Amino acid sequence: MGHIRRRKLDRGRAAYLARYRGPDGRERSKQFARRLDAERFLAAAEVTKAEGSWVDPARGRMRLRDWLVRFHESERQALRPNTLARDRVLVRTQILPVFGDIPLARIEHQDVQAWVNELAERLAPTTVHKCHQILRKTLAGAVRSRLLASNPCEQVQLPRVERDEMRFIGPAEIRRLANSIDPRYHAFVLLGAYGGLRLGEMAGLRWRCVDFDRGRVEVAEISIEVDGVISFGPPKTRAGRRSVALPDVVVSALQAARSIDAGDDDLVFTAPGGGPLRHRSFRRRYWYPAVAEAGLRGFRIHDLRHTAVALWIAAGASPTEVAQRAGHTSVVTVLDRYGHLLPQAADAVTERLNQIAADGQRGKRSRLRT
Repeated sequence: MGHIRRRKLDRGRAAYLARYRGPDGRERSKQFARRLDAERFLAAAEVTKAEGSWVDPARGRMRLRDWLVRFHESERQALRPNTLARDRVLVRTQILPVFGDIPLARIEHQDVQAWVNELAERLAPTTVHKCHQILRKTLAGAVRSRLLASNPCEQVQLPRVERDEMRFIGPAEIRRLANSIDPRYHAFVLLGAYGGLRLGEMAGLRWRCVDFDRGRVEVAEISIEVDGVISFGPPKTRAGRRSVALPDVVVSALQAARSIDAGDDDLVFTAPGGGPLRHRSFRRRYWYPAVAEAGLRGFRIHDLRHTAVALWIAAGASPTEVAQRAGHTSVVTVLDRYGHLLPQAADAVTERLNQIAADGQRGKRSRLRT
């Protein structure tokens, strides 16, 4: 058990030095202005020693910027290049200027909350959430490495994220947009609007993954662009690797887009001069002019995906089917993002139930399929 020694300071003031021995046998001490705080400190130290969760206070003296170097080096292999690039920008601009030179053990919950509050005044809620997520993950690594006893990022109040209203278009507008874009990307619009593939999935699609006989495409590889450098890799999640059935209009457009000399390993959509499709350049040179000509200004490439989901639901697809087609890991994601569209599908079910009930009232027998 530790002990407390009263120390006389200048001008009649006093301080209380709490001393105790750690599990390694070495003596530690910490000074407090109040005896009660010193007693609480010693009691907490005894509890952590008994539980096996004691952390050497000296290890928490490492500055956050130094721990970030070690932690991110170990985490780098688990993150995609575009995620790494985004995180590095947020660390450099939002985290290091505030916490970089502070020892880990001196970062407290109220400091993190004040930082989040300040970020919320000038950044979008989603960006604030991402900044907090990076810091929380970094300090969680410090807890696992026994540099901290607890994570000061836990239970921080974050700004509410309001989802932007999703935009989707109908078949006539899809056709108009597909006819407005450069003919080389006619099939791109149709594949996105009816197949629901993401930009990276379409830019990474190769001809060997297009099955014309069955009318399907396999999403097996995606294109990633970071600082102008393009790389290819597997989808982010297992659900992202999927086979998507396509309507005839998309299959026909893909058949027309394939040149005679195109090999199975060639990309379906390429830059005008050949080579991988560059995301930013494609938006600037082809997408924005096409949506303006089609009278759909502000319509994003990702809105093609929202359009596809809306069409699937209108065609009677269940949330499970939508999740499988879209490559979502959970049906909950579908219900959260597209739940407002599902009542349209429910109307058809209600209409069918009304017919069954009416038949029953007239004495007819209805066959129910389970």
